[in-house]
Amino acid sequence: MTPLEGLKVLDLTRILAGPWATQMLADLGADVIKLERPGTGDDTRGWGPPFLKAADGGETAEAAYYLSVNRGKRSLALDITAPEGAAIAQALAARADVVMENFKFGGLAKYGLDYASLSKHNPALVYCSITGFGQTGPDREKPGYDAMIQAKSGLMSVNGPADGEPGAGPQKVGVAVSDLFAGFYAITAVQAALLQRARTGKGQHIDIALYDCQIAAMANQALNYLVTGEAPGRMGTAHPNLVPYQVFATADGYLMVAVGNNAQFQRLAAALERPDIAADQRFAENRGRVRHRADLIAFLTDTFGTKTTAAWRAALNQGGIPNGPVQTLDQVFADPQVEARGLRVELDHPVSGKVPQVRCPIAMSGAETCSDKAPPLLGQHSVDVLKSELGFDDDKIAALVEHGVVEQNQTGGG
Repeated sequence: MTPLEGLKVLDLTRILAGPWATQMLADLGADVIKLERPGTGDDTRGWGPPFLKAADGGETAEAAYYLSVNRGKRSLALDITAPEGAAIAQALAARADVVMENFKFGGLAKYGLDYASLSKHNPALVYCSITGFGQTGPDREKPGYDAMIQAKSGLMSVNGPADGEPGAGPQKVGVAVSDLFAGFYAITAVQAALLQRARTGKGQHIDIALYDCQIAAMANQALNYLVTGEAPGRMGTAHPNLVPYQVFATADGYLMVAVGNNAQFQRLAAALERPDIAADQRFAENRGRVRHRADLIAFLTDTFGTKTTAAWRAALNQGGIPNGPVQTLDQVFADPQVEARGLRVELDHPVSGKVPQVRCPIAMSGAETCSDKAPPLLGQHSVDVLKSELGFDDDKIAALVEHGVVEQNQTGGG
């Protein structure tokens, strides 16, 4: 059993924020129909290398990027710019519980696929729009890409080495977090709207902006500014409100030490065999440690450099002090904890035989929360969707294929 079994989602998204959200809906049991352009499909199909290897060892057309956010969906390759294609999309939306899209502001109105048009025929529809800047405001028509949003939202201003340090300057995060945050907010909003619909019978239009979401996700840094009126700056791996809470170089690598309260600092001092620093009035309370950050960090930097990461981890673990090595992804997926949690899975794939995936990290005691369906080939389910959802016969589908309105993928059985 899955939590969202029976829920129908029409997915008009591509790239990352929207597909991330709809993949979560699919993992939770929703039937997600992904509409893609014939010929090219979702842009991320070509965002490689790397590409998935075929069973014979050659490359497929499936980029790893695409495979990371499209598990559990059915792909219908449909040209919505053609009147017949737009009519098919409208018919699918009339049967859907949720439509999710990330076209530019107003971009779907000319195809009759905007909320105002679709809700006339399906007033219970939950319709979620994800754009760079939302449906209102002077920037609503501007495109929004993750790196630009990371810059504009202030995230890059607090990410990277501090001024005066080697490599100083604004840096983006290594994954597209602005897109991912928007996806998380979208999935939360969709499920809240579905719960409200269960009480009222009415759907609604959800407006998600990458810019809004990233600013909201500035969290304590945003409030640090709003409370003080002073914009925080870059601090490398250090925390603006907690000390010590950063990466230290050891004799053979790096170690993240995360002291969250005064009791943990007392235990850190014991693990370092330096109880005097815990008794020092400058460092006894976090307030003082923040004020005297430079003095304390200079001492800790020298100290952690005297032993290996493993030796320090053993000492800190014994004292119950949060810490962790800075791992590369090959080390991550070899981690016994990751293996025990089953985070790496493999799903059957029509071209490669198997495709690796990172399972949905939600674990529920009474429900399945990860789809066992691989990310679809372009048009893999075109015939299936048109038959099962709209009752089209073979002749009608063949005519649509002949006129380029629909594309089917014979390899995947579409």
